[in-house]
Amino acid sequence: MGELLAVLIGLGLAASCGLRVFVPLAALSIAARAGYVSVSPSMAWLGSDEAMIALCTATVLEIVAYKVPWLDHALDTIASPAAVVAGAIVAASQVGTVTPEGSIGEMLSWACALIAGGAVAGVVQAGAVTTRAASTALTAGMVNPLISVGQSSLAVGMSALSVIAPAVAAVMVVILLSAAVLVLVMLVRWRARRRAMAAA
Repeated sequence: MGELLAVLIGLGLAASCGLRVFVPLAALSIAARAGYVSVSPSMAWLGSDEAMIALCTATVLEIVAYKVPWLDHALDTIASPAAVVAGAIVAASQVGTVTPEGSIGEMLSWACALIAGGAVAGVVQAGAVTTRAASTALTAGMVNPLISVGQSSLAVGMSALSVIAPAVAAVMVVILLSAAVLVLVMLVRWRARRRAMAAA
């Protein structure tokens, strides 16, 4: 049962990384520092005072920066690959607690983290970026701050749920992934329609 909870925590936090890179890392750091969750030995640094302060500061700066209309697009170019890395880190911190110790166990935990955590964070991030891009195109960026507030709130809520109620967070992960895939499919269809109209 403990192994399943660790995996659910990792995936929930990874999905949150797709919305905001530093929010789930800060949540994990606080929870690890308080002894509420366990992290793998190689990720013990997450529970240090220095990491907690740095990640909480980065979280505040990230949330504020996404309120600036022109800056949110610039951040997306950095956040997209960073979200995948952060997703892999939070997933590895949990998967590493259930894999065998030693180099084989560490390789296995990182492989699982990259495949599961990185992929989940990447898909959610793609959906989040596409949503903001559509908002910019349709509203000239006027609605972007509201979308930013919604995404930040969802990241905080998902991160908290992942630590407090991993099973509920798992349901939210499925919903987030479904929404992200739907947004991406709609974008592909919209672009195909525009190409067809341009060719006509």
